[in-house]
Amino acid sequence: MKLESNSRTILPVIPGITLPPKRRVSVAIVAFATLLAGCSQTGARSGDGQSAATPVIHPAFPEGWAAKRERPPTVADHGMVVTNSPLASEAGVEILKKGGNAVDAAVAVGFALEVTYPFAGNIGGGGFMVIRMANGQALAVDYRETAPLAATRDMYIENGKLTQKSTVGALASGVPGSVAGMAAALAKYGTMSLHDVMQPAIRLAADGFVVDSALSHSLSSSGRLIKQFAGAAVFFPNGEAPAPGTRLRQPQLAQTLTLIADQGPSAFYSGPIADAIVAQMQHDGGIITRADLAAYKPVMREPIVGKYRGYTLYAMPPSSSGGVTTIEILNQLETWKTLPPFNSAAYKHLLAETFQRAFIDRNTKLGDPAFVTNPLAMLTDKAYAKQLTSTITPDRATPSPVFSAAAEPMHTTHYSVVDGAGNAVSTTTTLNSGYGSGVFIAGGGFFMNDEMDDFAAQPGKPNQFGLVQGEINAIQPGKRMLSAMSPTIVLDRDGKLMMVVGAAGGPTIITGVTQVILNVIDQHMSLPDAMFAPRVHGQAWPDVLTYEAGGLSQAAMDSLTAMGHNLRATNALTNVNALLRGADGRWVGVYEPRSTGAAVGY
Repeated sequence: MKLESNSRTILPVIPGITLPPKRRVSVAIVAFATLLAGCSQTGARSGDGQSAATPVIHPAFPEGWAAKRERPPTVADHGMVVTNSPLASEAGVEILKKGGNAVDAAVAVGFALEVTYPFAGNIGGGGFMVIRMANGQALAVDYRETAPLAATRDMYIENGKLTQKSTVGALASGVPGSVAGMAAALAKYGTMSLHDVMQPAIRLAADGFVVDSALSHSLSSSGRLIKQFAGAAVFFPNGEAPAPGTRLRQPQLAQTLTLIADQGPSAFYSGPIADAIVAQMQHDGGIITRADLAAYKPVMREPIVGKYRGYTLYAMPPSSSGGVTTIEILNQLETWKTLPPFNSAAYKHLLAETFQRAFIDRNTKLGDPAFVTNPLAMLTDKAYAKQLTSTITPDRATPSPVFSAAAEPMHTTHYSVVDGAGNAVSTTTTLNSGYGSGVFIAGGGFFMNDEMDDFAAQPGKPNQFGLVQGEINAIQPGKRMLSAMSPTIVLDRDGKLMMVVGAAGGPTIITGVTQVILNVIDQHMSLPDAMFAPRVHGQAWPDVLTYEAGGLSQAAMDSLTAMGHNLRATNALTNVNALLRGADGRWVGVYEPRSTGAAVGY
């Protein structure tokens, strides 16, 4: 089977990057890497925790990788919050110190990210939360966006081709779920009121905060999108993004957050905020109505539970594909008693082959369980994994169908939280693209998502991430679009909480989370090394193994090429945030070495 190229162009040319025509599908990964590389490196804030000395570079890393900077971890006795925003991490620890548990802190972080990390933090999008309480109770909260009731299967196709309307503008937005989902999680397992956990976010919005170079650069880089809509008045008041050192106040957002804190989710879904959303949709050509907002409900699900070499994983089920796909990859790799050395071509070959098989299943067999039947038992079965690995040739790549497509950055954010009692929360939330669809709710002070592009808007054709999906993920009113988000909690062989991990980065989320877990369990790395280690990514379509520049030795590259792998270098892959229980029982937190953020503990 050969898949035809999607001819739409979403992004302008990225300066300094030239791709041959048949390689355009990796623009999403390259653009993501370019943004990560362009962000200033915000130092980790340890709160009452201690920042350990920078570890020695792991001997398994290629020689060229040693020149890259590794961050020291944050170590703390009681609790830890790891996010892409120092201020949001501090908001979470503030709640922990006031006696809140990990769920209280996670909800506080989610609302704070809307204020300090508008690139991906949101109340206008959705996400997934995996909770594992110290008493063993576990829950997966699905607050993924849904297609509006007026959505149609071919709404983004004109003259047989996909348009940009699934990624830019009001028509790209699904019904947001973040407010309902976070409130539902808090009601189930939190100990504090919604009013109390939202106070840090309200304060940050009302009083403002000092813009750092990362936020200034992020806004400047997305100015072309933001300036098309009402957000220009907030973030480009004089035509320019706020410079580093500027205090950014968001009074309209503070009012919105105060309404939610005082009135609960009803303020967002049927009250004055709903009115503002509908008015903006009508102004910008969207189709979300009051009926859509009033009908939205988060779904409480049973987590996917998997085993890998005696370790237990709690992961997200559909409408996220992340948990199923991660466990399918790990089940395949478990058929090898031991894995090859980290830097060897044999190891990267196994990763590529298992990624490929799992992504083929992911893209053709998974969807919203309210609309389709997901063969979860089969996909997570170890016997099925053995069938898949029996088709892997040790010295030869298995060909995949080839296609090409243009794409743009994929932007999400993940945060990991643990409290002193051992309650843990792994949350991934998103607007999809950076700043979502660009549409800004002028009466509410927040961006709307462009999650409709995560549907198979044209089954058999690639979306902005190059993912080719079938009818199972086609657009239907009220349906949740399939996601790659992979919030994960790992227990050690004794059943004790060991790790909380997740990532941002479209389909690279799955492979990034999987590799950090493998680095800890199989490669016996410390968490800083596991996070810093060079990554690879493959998703079956296209037939490409993407690697981080300097992350493969020349010998490994030569061998992989000889095996038939199509290699492509990029600056950075995936944005992971994780925490791990150290050998001494203390929590070790590490935010993504390729991006900005903070691990804050106490």
